[in-house]
Amino acid sequence: MKIAFYSAHKYDSNSFKAAYGDATDIEFTFLESRLNAKNALLAKGHDAVCCFVNDDASAEALEALHEQGVKFLALRCAGFNNVDLKKAKELGIVVANVPAYSPDAVAEFAVGMILTLSRKYHKAYPRVRDGNFLLDGLLGQNINGKTVGLIGTGKIGLITGRILAHGFLAKVIAYDPYPAKDAANYGITYVEKLDDLLSQADIISIHCPLLPSTKHIINEETISKMKPGVILVNTSRGGLIDTNALIKGLKADKFGAVGMDVYEKESEYFFEDSSEKVIQDDQLSRLLSFHKVFISGHQAFFTEEAS
Repeated sequence: MKIAFYSAHKYDSNSFKAAYGDATDIEFTFLESRLNAKNALLAKGHDAVCCFVNDDASAEALEALHEQGVKFLALRCAGFNNVDLKKAKELGIVVANVPAYSPDAVAEFAVGMILTLSRKYHKAYPRVRDGNFLLDGLLGQNINGKTVGLIGTGKIGLITGRILAHGFLAKVIAYDPYPAKDAANYGITYVEKLDDLLSQADIISIHCPLLPSTKHIINEETISKMKPGVILVNTSRGGLIDTNALIKGLKADKFGAVGMDVYEKESEYFFEDSSEKVIQDDQLSRLLSFHKVFISGHQAFFTEEAS
């Protein structure tokens, strides 16, 4: 089988070569470019395509892949919001995602981000590097005793809840239209409505997939129902948050802090080095300007074990 590997970075090729280097029935072609309708022709002669979170597997791109003879699309991620599943089925292209490459990796990162925001590690580190050991502006808060709200309780959400409930003795509540039967074993209690979670939680962590029903689940209306000073963390998908509404809430001093490992329009910048460029995305630039906002580049999944 020949596989065209889009959005390939060095760590991708190293991992796959280590796992399949001796295989004689699999041949990889590693491509740095992201998949789209225009460069789908690079997959000509390949049986399958392997793509990532910001690749474009829209109807147009899938039609182009189909013309090249591609019969299988493998996602190196759990989310599939970038794939037109209806078109794939119509074309006979089999689509597969990663159901759980490492839920612990993302869950631990989410908790780490909560800790960073609540104890201000990200502000303390550069100060001390500059010889500034003052504690002004570094007053934090305990997670112990706080109410943490989880939006979504798939594998990642459940593990996040377990760490917070059993490790930090936080009160963990959750909202999910499809409750997990064993959530109580993780220390999680469900609320009936999202509004109940929003009004009760001191910390909110998002763990639901990006679907038409969940797009912009965090918006101007839901933000207005949150507690003043709430900490909001998103390690799932950027499109779950309405960026305009988030910026408006930040300007109104609604949030204690916001942590984002994902961003609604991240495809233009994430997984690339833009340190010597001018960021043209005004919303991203605005978010980076807020001292209460901590953004990382979609790295929650990125551990040795997950790779």
